[in-house]
Amino acid sequence: MKPTAIKIALLTVICFPFLLTPGHKTESDHRKEDKPIFQIDDIDKRLITANNRFAFGLYEATVKEEEDKNILLSPFSVSLALAMTYNGADLETKEAMVRTLEVQNLSMEEINQSHAALKNVIEHADPDIQLNIANSLWGREGITFHEEFLKKNEAFYDAYLTTMDFNDPKAAATINGWVHDHTNGKIEKMVNDDIHPRTILFLLNAIYFKGEWAEPFDEAYTTERDFYLADGSTQKVPMMSQSGEWKYFQGEGFEAVQLPYGNGRISMNIFLPDENSDLTQFQQQLNEQDWQSWMDHFQSTPGNIRLPRFQVEYDKTLNEALKALGMEVAFDEGRANFERMVASPNENVVIKEVKHRSFIEVNEEGTEAAAATSVEAQLVSAPVPTNTFNMEVNRPFFFTIQDNETEALLFMGSVVEMG
Repeated sequence: MKPTAIKIALLTVICFPFLLTPGHKTESDHRKEDKPIFQIDDIDKRLITANNRFAFGLYEATVKEEEDKNILLSPFSVSLALAMTYNGADLETKEAMVRTLEVQNLSMEEINQSHAALKNVIEHADPDIQLNIANSLWGREGITFHEEFLKKNEAFYDAYLTTMDFNDPKAAATINGWVHDHTNGKIEKMVNDDIHPRTILFLLNAIYFKGEWAEPFDEAYTTERDFYLADGSTQKVPMMSQSGEWKYFQGEGFEAVQLPYGNGRISMNIFLPDENSDLTQFQQQLNEQDWQSWMDHFQSTPGNIRLPRFQVEYDKTLNEALKALGMEVAFDEGRANFERMVASPNENVVIKEVKHRSFIEVNEEGTEAAAATSVEAQLVSAPVPTNTFNMEVNRPFFFTIQDNETEALLFMGSVVEMG
């Protein structure tokens, strides 16, 4: 008789400027350390490279599904969620996840240890920035999970298991309430009220980010200007303006600027295709190798920047994107192998859904989850030197938020239209 396929619903909850997830640790006693317990040297550089390769692969696969739409991903969040799941994978499923996550040259122990260090180091990157990462496991009452699977996720990811009666109508409300609380209300619902009878586990990750610009924009200079869509039409948007000195790079077919938050450790990188190019052509250049080369060419340059206030809410099931990256077996009821997750020899476990939800709002003060109105700004500044750049982000663009010391990509996305 064919074993029952017990399904896992794996959700990546992301709230951008606030990015938080259910990092339910069984009770509120499990909290982020006040001080870092790891140093950057504790992070294996190979993991950063792997995560960034996965990030660009995931973004490319998502773009193919979401052409001409705003996109907002936290590849770091997805990497963490899948790394926790990887602790329960075996045989062909494990090998597929290794390839998808680009961690072929790392052992499971190295992956877990470096993720633990990276999570801790990033959370303490800047005392002026709120950056919290939370993980949790919500399991069906009566299911026995392998002790090693639980211990690894507790030890390295601070992900503690809470068992619940999924048949209880209050179960979904409890999980959703936790999500709501840890995203400052930006994400109201991640789990349907009627949890599928074969679902045994929700594995959740969330990142909450709130950062103020190192040099805030003056709202008095925000004015309404045109944003040019790919089809040639325009939208009126509140455009912020500022003159100053930033790290800037003129690449082949695009220009880019780094806008730092807080003490400068974390920044938003904005890539604007040239007027005779477009976002599609730019995105064809996106890969980890070229990215690293670009990062090495930014130089401090005086200039003028016009940036629209914008807000993006994004909700995406990543199943097809992950399958395209080589993880088909993990979603296949006949082939998936998560024997190291569930201690039940008569049951098969398969991933049902990898769901990603995100939110970002960018305004004069910085990047945060709060309702704000933006108006564009007219530049008011001293005479501009001749060796300056003038960058007006008035057409579709690509952006990331990155920790500049570890080089970890926390968020990435593209804006093709204003809501």
